[in-house]
Formats: sequence, C-alpha cells, structure tokens
Amino acid sequence: MDSQTAFIHYIEAEKRYSPCTVKAYSSDLAEFANYLKEHYQTELPEATQMEIRSYVVDLVDLKFSASSIHRKMSVLKSYYKYLQRNGKVRVNPATQVPLPKIPKRLPVFVEESRMETIGAAEVNGEDFTAYRDYLIIEMFYGTGVRLAELIGMADEDIDTANKRVKVLGKRNKERIIPLTESLSEEIEHYRELRAAKAVPGQNAFFITEKGMPMPRRTVYLIVKNCLHLYTDLAKCSPHVLRHTFATHLLNQGADLNAVKELLGHSSLASTQVYTHNTIEKLKKDYASAHPRR
Repeated sequence: MDSQTAFIHYIEAEKRYSPCTVKAYSSDLAEFANYLKEHYQTELPEATQMEIRSYVVDLVDLKFSASSIHRKMSVLKSYYKYLQRNGKVRVNPATQVPLPKIPKRLPVFVEESRMETIGAAEVNGEDFTAYRDYLIIEMFYGTGVRLAELIGMADEDIDTANKRVKVLGKRNKERIIPLTESLSEEIEHYRELRAAKAVPGQNAFFITEKGMPMPRRTVYLIVKNCLHLYTDLAKCSPHVLRHTFATHLLNQGADLNAVKELLGHSSLASTQVYTHNTIEKLKKDYASAHPRR
C-alpha cells in the first residue's frame, strides 16, 4: 500500500473523518501528486518545501481563493505529519510555507424579520413534498445542523416526546439539540404524511417521494430556492441557515459556550465569529437610537 492510500485509510478508519472530508483530502492529495510529477518528476513523499512553495504560488496565479489554498495546505500538513510519525520523512516540508492572508468575512445570515415570513400558513399541510421541504428549512433554522448532519438523521434520532434530536457530527461526535414545542409538532405532522411513503428497511428521517433517503444535492437546492424567494442574499445555502441560527441566538442573549455546544464546534474560536454580527447589530442600534448620534 503506497503512502497516499495508507494516509486516506488512516483518516477514514482511525480518525473517522466524514466521507465528504475523506473525498476532499483524496482529491487535494491527488492534485498535488500530479503537480509534482508534471513539474518536478517526483513523488509525494519526496516533496521539498521549495516545491510546495512553488505549488502555492501556482495556486495564487490560478486565482484560487486564500481559504481554498489554506485548506489544501492543511491537507498536505496532515499528510506529511502522518509520514513523519511513521518514520517516512524526517521533517514536515509543508510547515513554514508562506500562505496568502484570508480576508475576514462575517458569516452571511438571514434577518429575523425575513425568517418570520417563512411560515407553515403558506404551505399545504397535506402535500407531502411541500410540507417536507418546509420542515427541512425549519430543521436547519431550529437546530443549526450541518447539511450532512440533517440528511444523516434517522427517524429514531428525533425524540419529540422529550423534545430533542441526536446529531452525529464531524468525526462521529454525537450531540443533543433541544427542539421547540412548535417544531416538535411539525415533525409529528410530517411523520403522519411520511407514513404513506415509507419503504421497509429505510429509516432516514427525510425521504423522497419514493421513500428513499434525500440526496445531498436535492436538499441543497430546496434551501437555495426557498431563501431566494424570501431574501435578497446573494449566497443561499444550508450553511446560511446555520449561521442564522447562531446569530439569532446570540442576538437574543444566548451564552456563547451554549451556542458552541449546539453547533458542535470543537473550539470557542469557531463560534466567536458570530459575535461580530452581534456587535454590528449593536452598533446600528446605537447609531440610530443615541441622542448624540
């Protein structure tokens, strides 16, 4: 087994990275391996810091975003760290390579007033597809889950009696998220509609009209189309609803550590980005209300 295959097996079997992450790591490693062969006629384990630096320069010239370059370099650092641990390389050549600075961007979110316009009153409560699509939006906004977490939900993960949902997050970390009374009631109504579509052996919570688990792309498009109808945001995705969930909680006075746990973040630094949105709101309120504005 070559080192590239061994590393992918390691992050999949031992680190237990998600299938999407494993796929991204495989793609980024393969891309760099091809670059080395084309430009330096060398293999991955023999790469030098100079060659990696040259790769970064090429990525910049090809107009890759700073965040994409940082992600690709993170993969290379992990790969060479793995080789270093196993005695395949003496030093990690991916460290100390200068990278472009990532510009600070605030998370995009939907205003509370806009979210209030997305209501069940406009949805045909007896139409399975329409009600399912509506509930997908409500689940994203009501729980702050990621796209992969939502489509991975099994029916038994959602406990409306105790008003909570069990979520399997990144690296198979499990967390419990509370459900509101209204969301619990909507879930139960969806279950009634879904009963006619159920297929034996399938336990996915969100299903297609044929009773199969929802494809990732389909869920993404449901959210995108809905947000385009109700907002004027340029970017409309499930992650925008995750940002919205966190921002609205903090705007209403939620504890930062509590929001961190709800989102499944491993560090508080990842959650703190949402406080900037809260501060911006405070600045606007201050500027519009202070007597000496």
